Amino acid sequence: MSDSNSNSFLWFLAGLGIGAVAGVLYAPRSGDETREALRARAEDSREFVRDRARQAREQAATWADRGREVLNQQKEQFRSAYEAGRQAYRKQPLGKVAAHRLLDSRFSAAQ
Repeated sequence: MSDSNSNSFLWFLAGLGIGAVAGVLYAPRSGDETREALRARAEDSREFVRDRARQAREQAATWADRGREVLNQQKEQFRSAYEAGRQAYRKQPLGKVAAHRLLDSRFSAAQ
């Protein structure tokens, strides 16, 4: 982190702390009520963060599963095209150019 970003962040934290202290000092509630309200807000925030983390994990798992599916489909298409080319090459003595054309046409059809 550069020095200017570091200083800006420190000033931000200082302002945040001063604002929190001023808010508590000038709060219209008693200390007990204020502490209870802060506890309730902290618990709500904790629950919110837990829910968001759970959602993020589920979304990441969904993306990973989808990525695996796509990768497996591509591997299967490549494997099929490769095997078709090998079989075609073995069945009849084609020239190299004709074998490549056949392999290309089968691979294009698989997509």
